[in-house]
Amino acid sequence: MSADGNSKDGDIFDDGKDAAAFRTIGEVAKALGIKPHVLRYWEEQFPMLKPVKRSGQRRYYRPDDVALLQTIDRLLNREGFTIKGAVRALKSGQPGEEPVPAPAAQPDPRLDRGTDAELVARLKSIRKTLAGALV
Repeated sequence: MSADGNSKDGDIFDDGKDAAAFRTIGEVAKALGIKPHVLRYWEEQFPMLKPVKRSGQRRYYRPDDVALLQTIDRLLNREGFTIKGAVRALKSGQPGEEPVPAPAAQPDPRLDRGTDAELVARLKSIRKTLAGALV
């Protein structure tokens, strides 16, 4: 396993092929535990992911493509990046950066209104105010 927590692609494939061998989308999907349609979607979203396409548009992933897929998977599924944020991190060359965490959800004290009847009355008042603003 490498220092960033990713396996070298030779470690994730248990098929006897050389670590530098090209892999089909099915082999990569099985090794990474990611459905093939997700890998195809990621190709659309991540411009740097370009597997070799041969006759019939059959995809072949190089070892570098597999490593990139592992990084994308880590960013999206373990570190909580959005696709847009992961693309930005990969383009900046700093995919190991931690995402800026969203502020912890704090209960809004304005929402602590007591009973349901009080809340309904408050919502009706707000609706009346908004309706008046539209006139």
